[in-house]
Amino acid sequence: MYQKSVLSNNLRLISNHLKDRETVAIGIWVGVGGRFEQGADKGAAHFLEHLLFRGSLKYSCHDIKGTIEGVGGSLNAFTGEEQTCYYAKIPAAYFDQTMDILCDMVFFPLIQKNDLEKERAIILEEIKMYHDLPQYYVLELLDGLVWPDHPLGQSLAGTSESVGAMTQNGLRDFHRRHYAPDNVVVSICGNFSHEWAAGFLEDKLGNFTSPKKSESSLFKGKQRAPRVNLFRKQIEQTHLAIGFPSLRAAHPDCFAQAVLNVILGGNMSSRLFDELREKRGLAYSIYSSTKAYRDTGMFMIKAGVDNKKALETVELILKILKQLRRNGIKPLEFTRAREYFLGQFLIGLEDTMEHMMWMGASMIERDRIRTLGEVVCRVNALTPDDLRRVASDVLIEKKLNLAVVGPLSDEQDKGLRALVNAV
Repeated sequence: MYQKSVLSNNLRLISNHLKDRETVAIGIWVGVGGRFEQGADKGAAHFLEHLLFRGSLKYSCHDIKGTIEGVGGSLNAFTGEEQTCYYAKIPAAYFDQTMDILCDMVFFPLIQKNDLEKERAIILEEIKMYHDLPQYYVLELLDGLVWPDHPLGQSLAGTSESVGAMTQNGLRDFHRRHYAPDNVVVSICGNFSHEWAAGFLEDKLGNFTSPKKSESSLFKGKQRAPRVNLFRKQIEQTHLAIGFPSLRAAHPDCFAQAVLNVILGGNMSSRLFDELREKRGLAYSIYSSTKAYRDTGMFMIKAGVDNKKALETVELILKILKQLRRNGIKPLEFTRAREYFLGQFLIGLEDTMEHMMWMGASMIERDRIRTLGEVVCRVNALTPDDLRRVASDVLIEKKLNLAVVGPLSDEQDKGLRALVNAV
């Protein structure tokens, strides 16, 4: 189903030709993100992502956005901890032109000083915005607890100080070091020609070479006791996030953890949603999720609750986790969660954009794609005992991390700290 080509300069192209689709989704994935930054560089990958939309050697800022959106397409980008992705989805008839625009903006950006100053101002406002939004800021606090003194525990956008000090030459050097062919994957899904795309990339980027690759620092920290960060802020709702260090992306138990996440807080049938929202009305928003990197990960639970019910909510969440570790999972609950995971996976692959994202993320992270058959086989081989074992290994009370943002009273502060220290 997938075709892969490697250019003469080691840039990788992965594609899935779906001739019955009317669209094409394109992603250019660069193996750089927040964890590759230290000190004054913090926020550089995100800053560069903004700047690349400002214009390239061949296309102005207006051309980049207007040409793609002018034919009904969409264009965007995101920066993660381990990769940055620039992507577009367009009617198939405009594939050739969109490929040229994306490649030109990613590999041949102007990075002009006046554009840098405009984006600096925008990003500084973005940083303020996230600090003003407690539902996001609590996650930043949680990252700092799980990965202290490491780039993974710091804001992707950087700080006001680091962003304020970034220079044109510094960002150009960051681009030169990281936006190298052997650090890039081009992922395409939809109605197009793989052979044309490979030839185009060779012609456009064949002379683009790679400097010595920059490596990110591994996270080697070991958590031996619970951690807590309570941030007082006068708001109408208290936001709390609980996190546990968990499995790396390529861990053999990654699918067991994914199905476990469905059972705990992955949908409206989950234990957390049913108990906290449906039965007790403690939270409007309650869910669990996971993050996975090449050397570490996090299992996270997040909720927004009434200001007077933060302690009650945390106590109940810890009780549910304890029951899961002790009693395991019932067969019917396990089957429903497994089928939900597989069903959502299959539904996602029906969309050219989601399928492109799956291919690109797989290639940039592991240099291979798990096929649909492989995923189905791995998930169908799971048992309830596998999930219980992962829960016992990951959801360990002594490795609990709790971040809270809200108008906590002295009594609530004391109670939450006591609860965490007692586990």
